Amino acid sequence: MAGSGKAHLQGGENVVLHIEDLVVEYRTAGKQKVQAVSGISLDLIKGETLAIVGESGCGKSTFGKAIMQIVRPTAGSVVFHGSDLMKSPKEELRQLRPKMQMIFQDPVSSLDPRFTVSKIVKEPLEIWSRGSDAEQETKIDELLNSVGLEPALVRERHAYEFSGGQCQRISIARALALDPEILICDEPVSALDVSVQAQILNLLQDMKDQYGLTMIFISHDLAVVKAVSTRVMVMYLGKVCEIGNPSDLYKTPRHHYTNALISAIPVPDPEVSINVQIIDGDPPSPTDPPSGCRFRTRCPAATDLCASEEPQLRELAAGNFVACHHPRD
Repeated sequence: MAGSGKAHLQGGENVVLHIEDLVVEYRTAGKQKVQAVSGISLDLIKGETLAIVGESGCGKSTFGKAIMQIVRPTAGSVVFHGSDLMKSPKEELRQLRPKMQMIFQDPVSSLDPRFTVSKIVKEPLEIWSRGSDAEQETKIDELLNSVGLEPALVRERHAYEFSGGQCQRISIARALALDPEILICDEPVSALDVSVQAQILNLLQDMKDQYGLTMIFISHDLAVVKAVSTRVMVMYLGKVCEIGNPSDLYKTPRHHYTNALISAIPVPDPEVSINVQIIDGDPPSPTDPPSGCRFRTRCPAATDLCASEEPQLRELAAGNFVACHHPRD
């Protein structure tokens, strides 16, 4: 599956981030090569929430970290504010970093247990010399209030004194301290209880509206993604297999892998029967991916063409693109 291609790239002045042919390679302990991200291209549109979904190990978190340059890509380009982050000098890259921030999966381990909440939120302001000390203190209070935490009650406490949901609120406050344009959320609610998940998702939406953010939301939970996204990108083994608006993609998934993922979303109604599409076999080894379409070894519609030729992303409906030789009707 998962194909390549650039038919889905939109261009224009509303593109805030342009990614082309991005590759991230690792070496295993046995010196085998793994392409965690394999030639992905993407235009991120101002104001959207792009969700990236797929099984664990498909490369979605690596893709997010590669955009941030936390993981250095092997090849390709990441163009932000006219600069290719892959080629930018260290000082130029440093000046652009505040404009892109990331929220991580485990809110507790992402916060330094030695620091008070005040210090955690203040640290980026100090590093980038944003305002006087008094202005920074005012900013801390504003950020804590905006994420639903009472400054007087939390400022001098440490992260380990809080629940997972409260720690994620602190992480969000820290991420917003430098007034970013893009916020990358890597599984931000997967470590939280379901009741707390809804609170954090609502908070992220409120922060997006309040700060005018463009968001990338990485998740394996398609039910969560449906609630927050304006566009969805499905990944499999380092490639993109489908991308489109959530209403069409969830109603009529065109890729066989997307269909299997969506059919597995639980329905909380015992009276409603669901037809789960079982994916046969195990995922291929990332050190030796199949030729042609990477999903073909598990796909019910695979033919010889799928083994010999990699499918390219093509538009099957307005704004919806699929990389499949034999898409679903």
